[in-house]
Amino acid sequence: MEELLKFLSEHYTIPFYLFVWIVAMARYRTYFDTPLKYYPMYLMYTFLTEVLGYFVKYVDGIQFFSDERYNWHNVIIYNIYSVISMLFFYYVYWKILKTKKYRDWVKYGAILAMLAYFVSVFFQNPLHYNLYYADMISAYILIFVIALYYKEKKVEDNPLPQSQNLMFWTSFGLVAFHLFFPLIFLAGYEAPRFYINYHLRDILLVLILIMYGSFMVGVIVHKRRAFR
Repeated sequence: MEELLKFLSEHYTIPFYLFVWIVAMARYRTYFDTPLKYYPMYLMYTFLTEVLGYFVKYVDGIQFFSDERYNWHNVIIYNIYSVISMLFFYYVYWKILKTKKYRDWVKYGAILAMLAYFVSVFFQNPLHYNLYYADMISAYILIFVIALYYKEKKVEDNPLPQSQNLMFWTSFGLVAFHLFFPLIFLAGYEAPRFYINYHLRDILLVLILIMYGSFMVGVIVHKRRAFR
């Protein structure tokens, strides 16, 4: 019991991912035929990634490397996750956007982001380091894509409030997180003392809660007619 409480206090985001997935599944019928139809799969993938990352780092016998210097390294899991999650959201906005020019920009942005990951592999070992430069590029491309979405919504005639639109809450959470997380990762690797002294890990966890909390609120309060 004591170990469980310690785990929950130190890794509270992991059960939160699962809770958000449960809520998303409970409301799945309200968005199953939208571009977010794979949303629950993404949320479960996030949860499983975090669980595997935890086991690799803390449980003996579940490691990728036999060398004791690296046997706790789990970063490759998160590098793969970054690529897949970015492609997922690029796809969602590509499906939602109506303006052909904007849809083309999403495709070009996705190609640029994947190229950034490909190039980063030659300068940063993805088995031991986060590809944080590529993460930064892909994150800000995603924010640009979301800005295109907001631009379309601004001129759209829809009598229903945005607070009932699942994409509004999803977009809010994504922007809130991706605006800052690449800078936190950069500080973690390039300025570790700054990262530790200013408790940037705690800030990162708060941003995760904001993002997935926004996802959950959107799933709970949204109306099918307001989706777009």
